[in-house]
Amino acid sequence: MEFKEKQPLYLLAEIAARLRAEDGCAWDREQTSQTLKPYLIEESYELYDAIESNNREHMKEELGDLLYQVYAHAQIANEEKHFSIDDVAQGIIDKLIYRHPHVFGDETITDAKEVIDRWEKIKKTEKSHRESILDGVPVHLPGLLKAYRVQQKVSRIGFDWEKTDDVIAKIEEELEEFKEAFKDGKKEESIDEAGDILFSMVNLLRFTGINPEEALQRTVKKFITRFGHVEKRCDEMNRPMDEMTLEELDALWEEAKKEKF
Repeated sequence: MEFKEKQPLYLLAEIAARLRAEDGCAWDREQTSQTLKPYLIEESYELYDAIESNNREHMKEELGDLLYQVYAHAQIANEEKHFSIDDVAQGIIDKLIYRHPHVFGDETITDAKEVIDRWEKIKKTEKSHRESILDGVPVHLPGLLKAYRVQQKVSRIGFDWEKTDDVIAKIEEELEEFKEAFKDGKKEESIDEAGDILFSMVNLLRFTGINPEEALQRTVKKFITRFGHVEKRCDEMNRPMDEMTLEELDALWEEAKKEKF
């Protein structure tokens, strides 16, 4: 099959179809949208990592992997007579034009906050069948990100805290409630209170302009680096880590912190 004169995006569509053809790839032919779901998530996170590391070559590669996931899902839908990759593209084109009347229409908006407010109002008219503004939050988002998105949405209609101190006081209140439940051995109540603490902490970070996912990822990365230093020092000392005392490990941890890891 000759592909050379095709534009890359059209070529990718043909390759997606070719891989699922009778004489294509046995593995690709077996895939469904359900079986491809994990790869979609995996490729998204690999792209996230590439962006975090500011590696442009890696980012280009991962964007390609993620793009192919879009084409693969669209190809399956096309075979099932639901929609094609062109329908997917046309759908997002129409949506972007409609949601940006200040760019493609006659409206004038220059402030970013006003853009967001206008965006939400337009979305509300598009999704008039929804009973709640929270109906559009994806069910399977990771908990931390889901809490962040929920709080963002309700804050845009004025359901929000007025002062940072109030949010901090709420965290302290939830912490005390958790301590009481834990002290009394109430497992289910402890789980509920732990969730309240996390939800309130996300609220504080959002309220102060910090993305909780990014903050936690930074801390985890720092922990991994410091723990790696501890492991390395244990090897240098020819001491198995599980045979060292907690005091010895703490000393190596403090050493790692001083190294600015």
